[in-house]
Amino acid sequence: MQYILIADDNPDITDVLSEYAKKEGYEPLIAADGEEAMQLFAKHAPTVVLLDVMMPKMDGYAVCREIRKTSDVPVILITARGEDFEKIMGLDIGADDYIVKPFSPSEVMARVRAVLRRMVKKPQESTSKNVLIVANLMINLDEYALSIDGQRMTMTKKEIETMWTLASNPNKVFTRDNLLDSLWGYDYYGDTRTVDSHIKRLRAKLDTVEHPAWSIQTVWGVGYKFEVEG
Repeated sequence: MQYILIADDNPDITDVLSEYAKKEGYEPLIAADGEEAMQLFAKHAPTVVLLDVMMPKMDGYAVCREIRKTSDVPVILITARGEDFEKIMGLDIGADDYIVKPFSPSEVMARVRAVLRRMVKKPQESTSKNVLIVANLMINLDEYALSIDGQRMTMTKKEIETMWTLASNPNKVFTRDNLLDSLWGYDYYGDTRTVDSHIKRLRAKLDTVEHPAWSIQTVWGVGYKFEVEG
């Protein structure tokens, strides 16, 4: 049995999403607050998680952070507000997608199918092919770890995937659409501003340690590239 965890303090929303989830073959787990969501998550290990951002006891961001400490299960955040900084915050803490209310239940299920397809496309194989070293940079996809000069950096899953995509193709220019499609998927309903904000936050983390042999460069009017000196 595949479980889908639906956490929202509005019973009208959980009721309708439960019905659509059942049509998709899932057994819904319903939580009315963040603490209950964490209890159900620990007990049942759901296949996918839908989290309302504004919930009692623990909000959706807090629940997502806790989940990411132990699991890469797909997490989709749902909120009544759609400001860019909130979307970026959700993605940076490890959410896989973001839906703004009001929404259609069929759209939510389409997002669920999309994030699960992306998980299938990127199986984690424990091989040396998943380790990339460029000068003082090391990225390990097996451990989802990134270090510079041996110093492990605090990175989200999406930030490490972004670095892997860029650094494994040195000096290749990626358009914003390229990055949006490859990192968030063709089914993602975001826009290219998400990429710009994501790169800005990533650079801020990288620049806390010197890395003169490489950098993420902006190609104005086009996108970004991982530039290697020499």
